[in-house]
Amino acid sequence: MARSRQRRAPLTHPLPSEIDLLDVLHALADPTRMTIVRTLYAAPERACGTFPVEVAPSTLSHHFKVLREAGIIHQREEGNRKLTKLRTAELQVRFPDLLDTILRADNSPTEKGISSDQMD
Repeated sequence: MARSRQRRAPLTHPLPSEIDLLDVLHALADPTRMTIVRTLYAAPERACGTFPVEVAPSTLSHHFKVLREAGIIHQREEGNRKLTKLRTAELQVRFPDLLDTILRADNSPTEKGISSDQMD
């Protein structure tokens, strides 16, 4: 089958009840993934190529996969774009205030002045 006709495997996302705390913490331990999460915290949904990170596209895809499989983000395909958003409500139900607490405690540089002070 020609490459242009090949279908990608559907994106998989864990059910909220399957989200594991250690997977979430592992995913958030990486600075690039924290930048992705901080960016999504400030903007509800973004196309994959619009994040303020300086990594190769294949590396960025890996970071999205780790975040998606941990249950932190949800991705959907729209045409040839992949849109990404935080699973804030599901994470809040599963682990109340965890995401807010981690973002507040994070001391990494922020993009466009999004600081933990603005999260209060």
